[in-house]
Amino acid sequence: MTNPQKPLAGLKVVELGTLIAGPFCTRIMGEFGAEVIKVEAPDGGDPLRKWRKLYEGTSLWWYVQARNKKSVTANLKHPDGREFVRRLIAEADILVENFRPGVLEKLGLGWEELKAANPGLVMVRLSGFGQSGPYKEQPGFGAVGESMGGLRYITGFADRPPVRTGISIGDSIAALWGAIGALMALRHREVNGGVGQVVDVALYEAVFAMMESLVPEFDVFGFVRERTGNIMPGITPSNTHTTRDGKHVTIGANGDAIFRRFMLAIGRPDLADDLGLADNAGRDTRRDEIYALIDDWCRRHDEAEVLAVLEQAEVPASRVYSAVDMFADPQFIARQMFAAAQLPDGKAFKMPGIVPKLSETPGTTEWIGPRLGEHTDAVLTALGYPAEEIAALRQAGAI
Repeated sequence: MTNPQKPLAGLKVVELGTLIAGPFCTRIMGEFGAEVIKVEAPDGGDPLRKWRKLYEGTSLWWYVQARNKKSVTANLKHPDGREFVRRLIAEADILVENFRPGVLEKLGLGWEELKAANPGLVMVRLSGFGQSGPYKEQPGFGAVGESMGGLRYITGFADRPPVRTGISIGDSIAALWGAIGALMALRHREVNGGVGQVVDVALYEAVFAMMESLVPEFDVFGFVRERTGNIMPGITPSNTHTTRDGKHVTIGANGDAIFRRFMLAIGRPDLADDLGLADNAGRDTRRDEIYALIDDWCRRHDEAEVLAVLEQAEVPASRVYSAVDMFADPQFIARQMFAAAQLPDGKAFKMPGIVPKLSETPGTTEWIGPRLGEHTDAVLTALGYPAEEIAALRQAGAI
């Protein structure tokens, strides 16, 4: 059986990015068929190659983040290196970059120059604060975007300082907006007969866009959302509780019918029939009482029993998963969320599966993150560079 064509097959994407936001954006495109050519500095490449846990000197994260990509090296400080990149972008559908605003312009690779050579180009620009405004030239990593965008302020417990979510969520959210924006721009170009355009994604705005009702609540009522730990004020009960065996279970029983089933399941028919608890507004006024009794019930039962009771009662609940739980879970396995792959020395390892699931044109992992510059000669040759010129570029330090 032949593999179906992937939805982004035929698209050429050039990545001028490092670490998380830009490379995650192009990773998504590569998983669904785009040809992604990642441009790296010859002297070490993307710092992500050396981040977190290393296997034989290379980050395991790198092998995931750069899967399905081709790596070429180009020294952007060298005129011939810049010319190589300019020619590469001239044939591309999408350019994704996450330099600080103004950097590419100083290199002669700004939007106006690139658009003149390739009017259909879609340029995704991911930066801390966007391409305009008084902060545009300031450095801004994901942590800054999460803080300025409002996420850090509301994350954690009221009696403690704000905390991070545990992953670089700001970068990843910005990457998703970049991919969505690129596809919208392509739709405009290919279906509406439009030209290329810039997709300007600021990390703080990417986070800010996820902040639910924060803006109208403050504007209309002057209400400032604060840290509330694991509960959701106004939506009760929804919380994380500790079981007798020291495990943590998240329970979301805030639907009216669900709450009634929950109370019956834990032996509290009096609360199930209490008209004052029949809706969220009533339950929220008595949330301390409700959470106390749920805490007490969970403390008297082991995790397995808690989850079994809640499953039988059709109450949404889950253990708080670690990697150990994920690897053993039948839902993860059934949904193919662990893709089998091999490291360069042949060692088998698991990579995260592809999201989302497309029924007709699913994404795949064709290869893991490449060696630095692994595809430089092939890409240069495809652009029309003869072998002797490639050798000269390497000798001059341009690639």
